[in-house]
Amino acid sequence: MKPDFTIDSDSLPALVAFTRVARLGSFTAASAALAVSPSAVSQTIRHLEDRLGVRLLQRTTRRVGLTEAGAALLARVEPALAEIHAATDDIRQQRDMPAGTLRLTSSHSAVVIALRPILTDFMRAYPTICVDLVTDDRFVDLIAEGFDAGLRLGEALQQDMVAIPVTGPLRMVVAASPDYLARHGTPQTPHELHRHACLPYRFGPMGSVYRWEFARGGRPFTVDIGMALIANDKSMLHQAALAGLGLIYEFPHHIADALASGALVTVLDEWTPPFSGFYLYYPSRALMPPKLRVFVDFLKARELPQSPR
Repeated sequence: MKPDFTIDSDSLPALVAFTRVARLGSFTAASAALAVSPSAVSQTIRHLEDRLGVRLLQRTTRRVGLTEAGAALLARVEPALAEIHAATDDIRQQRDMPAGTLRLTSSHSAVVIALRPILTDFMRAYPTICVDLVTDDRFVDLIAEGFDAGLRLGEALQQDMVAIPVTGPLRMVVAASPDYLARHGTPQTPHELHRHACLPYRFGPMGSVYRWEFARGGRPFTVDIGMALIANDKSMLHQAALAGLGLIYEFPHHIADALASGALVTVLDEWTPPFSGFYLYYPSRALMPPKLRVFVDFLKARELPQSPR
């Protein structure tokens, strides 16, 4: 009794050889198409027939024809092989044609400062790419969570990542409404902030409270602050600052309109020097998918946003 035939590493080449012989009607012609010897093709077909337990081809000195079983197998196998060829051809084309889903993870601030200004133009330039953007301020493992790339501050990057800058130098500002400063005074140094009502940001529902960072003489430091409201919703903190409830520590991009109108004013500017800004990071340059390669090139070609003066 013949063992059941199963598809394994030997089966596909044998089936390909069988379809070539069947269509070309010649072992010699099939061997030329497959770039192997006629005897190799003949041996492959014979091995396939032995495994199936039926004769697939009728061989004479002048021609090769299909048996009834061979014709039935050809009718089923040929469309399947064509589908496999089409699938692999599509993959080969993707080496040169950017397409598919580009999964990105980004902090909220990186979205506002680095992505929002360019995303519309990128999507219009590459309509075959679907951008799947997840905005999250927590630290994200790209590989474990299936992302192609991420945008974070340099200090928050995973190790062993390729990183390219996507903004120019940025800085934070401490800001409050003129009404708050008139009622509570203007702090002259960061160390006075523990006596003020401050509005710090929390990273996510259970995340840590963001420490307010300053620098003097090239040396960074953090200070204890008086906390009036803690929230993981920046818009709530912005509204609280506009209402005169306290001081906010923020990227100026997020509160640009309020700063321009004078609804908020900055303090302690000399204590908040520029830092390197946001980076796009991804696991490796080797065999970079076209969808990511064109996104990297697109970012590099854009003018880098910097903190407002």
